[in-house]
Amino acid sequence: MVKQLVYIIILFCGIVHAQKIDHLVSYRDIFSSNYFRFNYDNDYFAASDENYTQGYNFELVMPVLSKNPVNTILFKLNNSELRYGLSLEHIGFTPDNYDLPDIQFGDRPFAAAIMLKSFNISSNLDHKIRMHSSVNIGIIGPGAFGEEMQVEIHRATGNKTPRGWKQQIKNDVVLNYSIGIEKQVLGIKDLVSVKAQSNLNIGTLFTNASVGANVMIGKFQNSFSSTNQNRKFQIYTYFQSVFTGVAYDATLQGGLINNDSPYTIASEDIERLTNQHNLGIVVQTRTLYFEYTRSIISKEFSTGSLAKWGGIRVGFTF
Repeated sequence: MVKQLVYIIILFCGIVHAQKIDHLVSYRDIFSSNYFRFNYDNDYFAASDENYTQGYNFELVMPVLSKNPVNTILFKLNNSELRYGLSLEHIGFTPDNYDLPDIQFGDRPFAAAIMLKSFNISSNLDHKIRMHSSVNIGIIGPGAFGEEMQVEIHRATGNKTPRGWKQQIKNDVVLNYSIGIEKQVLGIKDLVSVKAQSNLNIGTLFTNASVGANVMIGKFQNSFSSTNQNRKFQIYTYFQSVFTGVAYDATLQGGLINNDSPYTIASEDIERLTNQHNLGIVVQTRTLYFEYTRSIISKEFSTGSLAKWGGIRVGFTF
């Protein structure tokens, strides 16, 4: 079963961008079956205000969520440790001159999406393989209230007022299925870990696939150690590099059903291969989780530019 799933994902990667808020990757593990975490991204951390401008995610993991009927369509590894969760996620995108009311031709369109995610995480200690899968249901467009949120934040911080949201991607349904696999290829005690990874997203918001690797260095709890004890204190840094093949991106091209958006990026102008780098530091105690991260991604359409942002994550076990 494990080998079959790996082959399937590799196949898709050969023919078909990772989520902006990737809260399920292993270097963000919280070793508890009960936890809550708030994930927040903003390009303010990178002294920017364009492209991926903001995102947040409220994440809850509890054993009782194993009764969620959506779990029946989620993949999981055989003979694995399992965790189940729900999250509420919101992402927003703007062009560079967001304060202008007119369409910014050649730049990305305004877009926002909000979605409810059901997910699981399974880890097979014997094979040192970790899998996550999820289903996202929501909306892209004015119904995701991206305009209201950005206007209020800019008003509170004294920045220029965004005036171009009337040109945003119009309302459409978000229905996405995601699956990701990580395989540890090197582990040196609980000080160094190197994992290969692959992710596949299929749906109306993003259809893409990615391959890459992530490295953890520091003092941490190894995801695949059978002798794990919940550490009182962990501190480590990580680096991740991901190459993504893009088939469809509704935040650029508009929804699949509603074609009335005033401005979108044409299919032939989409960059079909992107590269994203993520770097961060994590501090954990037995009950608390803190993280600061920075990210950069190559341009996602022909007339675009690379995008930078940062983020914080705060969580606790219970």
